[in-house]
Amino acid sequence: MPLLPGCEPMRHEGSDEIGVLISHGFTGTPQSVRPWGRYLAERGLTVSVPLLPGHGTRWEDMAVTGWQDWYAAVEHELLDLRKRCRQVFVAGLSMGGAMALRLAARHGDAVSGVAVVNPAISFPRRQGYALPVMRYLVRSAPGITSDIRKEGGTEIGYDRVSLHAAYSLRNLLRLTHRELPQVTQPLLLMHSRVDHVVPPSDSAAILGAVSSTDVTETVLENSYHVATLDNDAEQIFADSHAFITRLAARKAARDGS
Repeated sequence: MPLLPGCEPMRHEGSDEIGVLISHGFTGTPQSVRPWGRYLAERGLTVSVPLLPGHGTRWEDMAVTGWQDWYAAVEHELLDLRKRCRQVFVAGLSMGGAMALRLAARHGDAVSGVAVVNPAISFPRRQGYALPVMRYLVRSAPGITSDIRKEGGTEIGYDRVSLHAAYSLRNLLRLTHRELPQVTQPLLLMHSRVDHVVPPSDSAAILGAVSSTDVTETVLENSYHVATLDNDAEQIFADSHAFITRLAARKAARDGS
């Protein structure tokens, strides 16, 4: 199945000092975070923005994938970046933020820091209760893309959501929530004050559960869920670059290099 135009993964070979892995969200594509990746790449960093399995083609393709496939894709990219870069940072939008946190929880010192935007960590309770049965009765539900405040802003993604995939997302978020205390790396968490997809309580839950001591919370005042394509995008890009370079410099000084 051919990819939707603009949904291609992104790779940029920059410095062998710093690598950054950025993950897009559920039903989205690299298009939603590509400007973020380009910003970092233009400043010399090595950047990987993978296309998650089942995404970027048609919503039916998600029905035969699950969180294990999506997570395996980002884990593979992390391990590949570790071979090429001295320090690797993980980042993500929405579900991509959850997977970045899980990478940090499971890979410890292999991850130097985490930067997430409107990370998801919970699933709506009512829909969650119904999904185990409903997914066998109804194939899909309306899509959740393009929650963008900026006039003309558009996210490329599916207009339908596979309920089998949604059930798998629910399981991923539950699992990741339990693993949050294992996140010890520096954390930059950026979330929109108004988000019609992920509630602000998700960010509060993450901040309350991680074990990180170096934590920065930024409230995005002028964006909705897909903030990486919205009015606060430049702030996200600049803040994450400053966060990454600060930590990289600190480690280099500590290592005497």
